[in-house]
Amino acid sequence: MTIPSQFDAKTAESKWYDYWMKNNYFHSEPDHRTPYTIVIPPPNVTGVLHMGHMLNNTIQDVLIRRARLKGYNACWVPGTDHASIATEAKVVAKLKAEGINKNDLTREEFLGHAWDWTHKYGGVILDQLKKLGASCDWERTKFTMDDDMSAAVIKSFVDFYNKGLIYRGFRMVNWDPEAKTTLSDEEVIYEERQGKLYHLKYQIEGTNNFVVVATTRPETILGDTAICINPNDERYTHLKGKKAIVPIANRVIPIIFDEYVDMEFGTGCLKVTPAHDVNDKELGERHNLEIIDIFNEDATLNSFGLQYAGKDRFVVRDEIAKDLEAIGNLEKIENHVNKVGTSERTKAVIEPRLSDQWFLKMEELAKPAIKAVLETEDVKLYPNRFNNTYRHWMENIRDWNISRQLWWGQQIPAYYYGEGKEDFVVANTPADALALAKVRTGNQSLTVAELRQDPDTLDTWFSAWLWPMSVFDGVVNPENEEFKYYYPTNDLVTGPDILFFWVARMIVAGYEFAGEKPFSNVYLTGLVRDSQRRKMSKSLGNSPDPLDLIEKFGADGVRVGLLLSAAAGNDILFDEELCNQGKAFTNKIWNAFRLIKGWEVADIEQPDYARKAVNWFEAKLNKTVAEIEDHFEKYRISDALMAIYKLVWDDFCSWFLEMIKPGYQQPIDRTTFNSAIEMLENNLKLLHPFMPFLTEEIWHLIAERSKEEALIISQWPTVKQADERLIAGFDVAAEVIAGIRTIRKEKNIPQKDAIELKVVNNEGISDEYDSVIAKLGNISSLEYTAEKINGALTFRVRSNEYFVPVNGAVNVEEEIAKLTEELNYNRGFLKSVQAKLSNEKFVGSAPEKVVAMERQKEADALAKIATIEQSLESLK
Repeated sequence: MTIPSQFDAKTAESKWYDYWMKNNYFHSEPDHRTPYTIVIPPPNVTGVLHMGHMLNNTIQDVLIRRARLKGYNACWVPGTDHASIATEAKVVAKLKAEGINKNDLTREEFLGHAWDWTHKYGGVILDQLKKLGASCDWERTKFTMDDDMSAAVIKSFVDFYNKGLIYRGFRMVNWDPEAKTTLSDEEVIYEERQGKLYHLKYQIEGTNNFVVVATTRPETILGDTAICINPNDERYTHLKGKKAIVPIANRVIPIIFDEYVDMEFGTGCLKVTPAHDVNDKELGERHNLEIIDIFNEDATLNSFGLQYAGKDRFVVRDEIAKDLEAIGNLEKIENHVNKVGTSERTKAVIEPRLSDQWFLKMEELAKPAIKAVLETEDVKLYPNRFNNTYRHWMENIRDWNISRQLWWGQQIPAYYYGEGKEDFVVANTPADALALAKVRTGNQSLTVAELRQDPDTLDTWFSAWLWPMSVFDGVVNPENEEFKYYYPTNDLVTGPDILFFWVARMIVAGYEFAGEKPFSNVYLTGLVRDSQRRKMSKSLGNSPDPLDLIEKFGADGVRVGLLLSAAAGNDILFDEELCNQGKAFTNKIWNAFRLIKGWEVADIEQPDYARKAVNWFEAKLNKTVAEIEDHFEKYRISDALMAIYKLVWDDFCSWFLEMIKPGYQQPIDRTTFNSAIEMLENNLKLLHPFMPFLTEEIWHLIAERSKEEALIISQWPTVKQADERLIAGFDVAAEVIAGIRTIRKEKNIPQKDAIELKVVNNEGISDEYDSVIAKLGNISSLEYTAEKINGALTFRVRSNEYFVPVNGAVNVEEEIAKLTEELNYNRGFLKSVQAKLSNEKFVGSAPEKVVAMERQKEADALAKIATIEQSLESLK
């Protein structure tokens, strides 16, 4: 069989992925084996592959491929999330480009467009994951808006409502004016921004006096319904019982007193706008204030905004400041840094807004999830430093605002039969709702057409938190065979940024609906950053296209490059050089394979050096397998790869193959060759989870294999006791070989020229590896002696002394002259260092580190002088 000189990654990737798919290796069905299950963190259906996905899914693929090799029934469930806000925004933008306004469509018409968009563009990312080598069970691909997935969401809502855990409330919520929907507190990102503090003058009614109020939002004065002052503030006691006039609006509002006001901030006076600030709302409720909402849903001003109606809030902010200045009601403007809430999805500035919303009570639901992670450790977070973050969120949990003012998503199953806020029933289907409504109203002639379903949809996370259960139909049909077999899942790989949004909520849902944890281990990856520590993003232009990287370096090279520096929970400082390193590793393995397959094999006796090499590498392999198992046990995936990397690059390629390589135009014995192939195959098994394409290609080039013998379903090497004595013995032999090579290099003695080696064995080291030393050092004669050898080059390993007789290989006089010159230089250097150290003033005043450095220089110089003197002595 002709083996190409280079590994063709592109051809191999296409060939082997098709082969794996054709033979259904990724698919899992319940059977007698122990299951190993991973559910993918479902990417947005709108998404395309980015570097974070690359890292996350590579780690998942490593885990699932290893589980498959270890004999587990490995099941990796893929899928996508409907991503309410992101998808609806894309569909609205598409329609707008076609001249269609969403508001001119019925809900059904809009959903038709949304489904069309999803079928056409959605799920692109899943196809891209195949380029990476992701071995998902594609037959199980789920979408959070699939009928069965939606049924699970609706059922969970109904169950919670019937338990009294879901309620409808008129609350101050976080309003995203771009997406035109409410957001939960966790979906708001607070950013420090440079803004302004406006000092506004409110005239005291019936006087020519003013009270000054500092605000960051002058546009909201049109919704002011009071001025509030701390009752302990002596500056303003004269204003009790007084009223103020809102400038521009010219409305008269009361001056109220409440200890909530911070006397030290601004002027000590607070404008109260109950419709647009959560704290102002509480003040308004305590003091029975009027509520005036001045904003439309897109954050333009409504009719209460007077002459500014229809204009954006930020435009009005500038205009109203100028108008206030013109009428003498603006005292001054100061620069002011404050925290501004922004939407995680759209980046729009959040507007606090009073609204009727649906909420889920979380305090009691959270308790089993807190216990599972922080007490019993039934669910373990890696790294465990994230336990503190988890504790903070879960022990301070608030009721979850689960309703969204969108059309794309699961519509809330509440059906109104009357005009009152409480005139509704909650049910799984319209038919069930009708039956309940007939009982509630006593009206048996009521029809489905007379019921009006709540227009809101549920928060996307309200479907995502059921994911490990709903993908196996465990919410609607918990007794089904698949759910009982695959649940709970084993490992979850995700980012710490959704530890609360998704991970914690899945744990809550698991205990609530299944009475059991959803997974055992959570591997939290770091963020992929560029070499300047900046988060990768399209806007910064610092994020490479993953598919371009795969094209350039091969999928295996990219996988290795990412994982070599991907310690759990730590950010990756990504550099393309990492992928280049991965590609170089690919080439190293390929060339090692070609070297082995290029040898002529003969039925001849196995040399001693080859037998020793095989025994040593087997011991090294066994030790490394044990290390790898320990790394996987602790979710140190990067360390596991590094252990394999060193085993293959250093031990296998650099040492083992060199040891067993036959002489020029000489054959290798069959016993050693077979052992080399066996060791290569074990390496491939260890490498396969990390480098699936290269390893499968080589596996099938080694020998013709049936589909039952493919590498993807072969057997992971078993952990065996490593012979530490063999490993330790070779470590010494490697030092000896390095010493010989140094002498050859320094004295320009070609490797083809055989040399003698004499050993004074003070250490009592075994001669077990002498045949290996003789081969790799090209030693014609290796002898042990009790006396030092004169006229020889020398080096030390441990306390042993090694002598290479010159025998005309070097010019003795030239070598003595060279060493003498080197000795004189080092003696002069030592003298200058010792002079500095004998100076009490220097030693007493110089920093400790500087003195320590000088002492190290002294020790190094003494050691160098001793070595040179020994070499000179042996040459005389």
